[in-house]
Amino acid sequence: MGTNRIGISELWTGRDDDCMKIVISGKNIDVTTGLRNAIETKLGKLEKYFTADTEVIVTLSVEKERQKIEVTIPVKGSIIRSEQTSNDMYVSIDLVEEIIERQLKKYKNKLIAQHQSGGSFQPSYMEQDFDEDEEVKIVRTKRFDIKPMYPEDACVQMELLGHSFFVFYNAETDQVNVVYKRKGNTYGLIEPEE
Repeated sequence: MGTNRIGISELWTGRDDDCMKIVISGKNIDVTTGLRNAIETKLGKLEKYFTADTEVIVTLSVEKERQKIEVTIPVKGSIIRSEQTSNDMYVSIDLVEEIIERQLKKYKNKLIAQHQSGGSFQPSYMEQDFDEDEEVKIVRTKRFDIKPMYPEDACVQMELLGHSFFVFYNAETDQVNVVYKRKGNTYGLIEPEE
């Protein structure tokens, strides 16, 4: 497993067959043994929620002073995801595990309802009650005409409205899309998969 400072530095799958599979990759960072061990230890705490065949995808990246970890856990019908950034990768690793655990506790009933058979979840997690399970409440509904426009025009319209996102009908793809404001004065485009 060589490392390369440009692009993905390492792809590593860890642990044995009766544990969750953790796939770690690094972008502009060497995935050291210390980082691997920290990730295994921290994310290993999540094993009480997931079955052994669950895959946890971890991406570490560094841009300037920002040390970011992204964790994605695909489960049948849903994706559990968290991303944390700090100036210390070990702090980011600690934070990301806490956020995922909080998400699992908060949305347990919703996740279990989507996965009637339990699928990727441990029976002990499915049976346990958590105080943090709250009802998702939609407090306002807006209706508006969706006009065909190009993504760049949608970004301009979003800025004129002072919003951080804008739903529009994409004139190029004939689909409903969303543009949104990102950090660094850039924009993102969300399109449905075909």
